[in-house]
Amino acid sequence: MQRTESPLVVIAICLAALAGFVDALAFTSLGGFFASFMSGNSTRLGVGLGAGLPGDAAVAGGLVMSFVSGVIIASVVTRWRQARFRESLMLVVTALLAAAATLASLSPGPLVLIFLAMAMGCENGILHREGEVTVGVTYMTGSLVKLGQKLADALMGEPDRWAWTRYLFLWLGFIAGAVMGAASHVRWGWTALWLAPIASAALTFALVRIRPKLSGPWAVR
Repeated sequence: MQRTESPLVVIAICLAALAGFVDALAFTSLGGFFASFMSGNSTRLGVGLGAGLPGDAAVAGGLVMSFVSGVIIASVVTRWRQARFRESLMLVVTALLAAAATLASLSPGPLVLIFLAMAMGCENGILHREGEVTVGVTYMTGSLVKLGQKLADALMGEPDRWAWTRYLFLWLGFIAGAVMGAASHVRWGWTALWLAPIASAALTFALVRIRPKLSGPWAVR
């Protein structure tokens, strides 16, 4: 993330907030499953299998596969669209979130999570560089590890003494989104999910606007 241009750092924080919002809404609505946190779903899968809870295991396994499907979609779109892959991926994410919100309005249930997990897998391709996802925006373990490493570098006298703040803000963005997701669910229930595609559409527009200002390796794949 230290090589990301400033506009994309802001976009990354907003994407993390969107992921936190969706994850909190999914968690509070459907019995403790996650839309973006696949380590948690993998644990639920293992517990379901070990404790003889096939229903829980099936939901968790389906979410993991859906997330991976979203990553595959992101990789295909990135190769297809190349220089405009970010805007294209955000359109896909927005469409998936809108589909989830529509389904939640008609028939709330675990199937909603399938679309949400796919959207979150796709979202991780937005900050893509040289064939790799450089910044994971839907899970914070890697960011917290980087935060600790950059803090250690700062203590050891590295020149970029404030590099750790980028990862701190990414984590705080996720937490802020989770707070808004939980609060919105308490107030509006599943209807709050419509805020996710609206926010995603706004981020798509922002990416279109900042694209001419980007340069270097982050401007294209």
